[in-house]
Amino acid sequence: MLNDSTPSRVSDKSRAKSLYFMTWRWHFYAGLFVIPFMLMLSLTGLVMLFDDEIEMARYQSILQVEPSDKMVSISEQLNQVKQAFPQHSVTQFVPAKESNLANRFSIQSPDGHSVFATVNPYTGEVLGTIDRSDSIYNLANDIHATLLIGDWGDYLIEVSASLGILLLVSGIYLWLPRDNASKAGFLMVRLNSGSRIMMRDLHANLGGALSIVLLFFLISGLAWTGVWGAKLVQAWNTFPTYYAYGAKPESVLTHASLNHGAEEEMPWNLEQTPMPHSEDKEAHDHSKMGHEQAQSNSSYSIDIDQLIVRAIQMGFEQYSLFFPKSETGVFTISANSMAGQVTDPRQDRTSHFDQYSGRLLVDVTWEDYSLFAKFMAAGTSLHQGDLSIWNKALNVFFCLAFIVISITGFVMWWIRRPSGSSKLGVPPRFQSTGVWKTGLVTLIVIAVAFPLAGLSIIAALLLDWLLFSRVERLRLAFR
Repeated sequence: MLNDSTPSRVSDKSRAKSLYFMTWRWHFYAGLFVIPFMLMLSLTGLVMLFDDEIEMARYQSILQVEPSDKMVSISEQLNQVKQAFPQHSVTQFVPAKESNLANRFSIQSPDGHSVFATVNPYTGEVLGTIDRSDSIYNLANDIHATLLIGDWGDYLIEVSASLGILLLVSGIYLWLPRDNASKAGFLMVRLNSGSRIMMRDLHANLGGALSIVLLFFLISGLAWTGVWGAKLVQAWNTFPTYYAYGAKPESVLTHASLNHGAEEEMPWNLEQTPMPHSEDKEAHDHSKMGHEQAQSNSSYSIDIDQLIVRAIQMGFEQYSLFFPKSETGVFTISANSMAGQVTDPRQDRTSHFDQYSGRLLVDVTWEDYSLFAKFMAAGTSLHQGDLSIWNKALNVFFCLAFIVISITGFVMWWIRRPSGSSKLGVPPRFQSTGVWKTGLVTLIVIAVAFPLAGLSIIAALLLDWLLFSRVERLRLAFR
């Protein structure tokens, strides 16, 4: 009886070993591509978490003010900015978050360059300017999003994030205990068993324990990418224009046109939605207004101060006011988690007003968001560490943990690699009969759900079949 069952046990053990090393090979290949990007994303993410502190250190002299009992009206502050920068157009007003900070007016030069003009809200004095393209946050954000090389950088990051999901799934399989050897290092770090074992325990346990957190960061980050994000998920979750505007004419410009450079200031699910038009010009012709009335409105038909009072009455607290860019443009007041004006995504709100009559044209709130758009609004606050000091502290820990996971993965390979040979140190391949259905389904799901990951997986399989298994030097290197 025992003798009859022995071949079966050997066969099961051999198959389990084959599946383990097959998973390890995929984990290794994915890691080769993903690790540099994970390091970059974690490091730039750390920088962006401390944006406010870095900016205050650089521009404290023109950001910090002495609070007073009386404040100058927003329209008068706007006039002061226009007098100080007569060749610039004002595109945005951002009120200070604290009573001891300056208000900001975003102004744009004739050549399209944008800077913040900071204004003392108690005196109306223009304190100075902050170059929006020169901030450390923008530099980190540009690297984080495009590697400073535009669309190709975005595609590379999307591939790495997509393959990061394959890395995560295969890593969990390798991490979960199966035998006495794997149980020995499960949820513990063996400090006295050699450097490779210590690195392995750190890598596996941090990666396994934080797998859900990593998946959240990957999915919420992928939603901003150019293919899976913009072409698939964002397009299907964009606020429906027919519901928002009915039969009214829409602009050729989308909400994304309100963003300044790479800064994401509009809600994710509105970026691809066309802007509404101002339509009430005839009823508010400037030629029919008295000189004093036209002057008091700072060249706009509606009173800016009254518009802001109305917005506050609607429930806006911290917000951004975007000015019309053309005769058919609108005033837009937005408060959203993406731009960091609110930390509770349920308070997201974007309202458009006719620039001539002040009529409310569109009012988009949390209730109008799709299910995935709500996930993005909530996820963005978590992703950026905006919810609380604890959220920020945890995100710092997560970034540091992902850096440790990346470095320990590299160190393990470096220790294990065959020194003095041309071999890459790929985990060995073991022959196995049959098809591993679970592994195959996992690969197919990832490939279908994330197109660039699918193309990368197909490319890897073709390279393995056409080159790595046929060219002797490559076959030896990838053994």
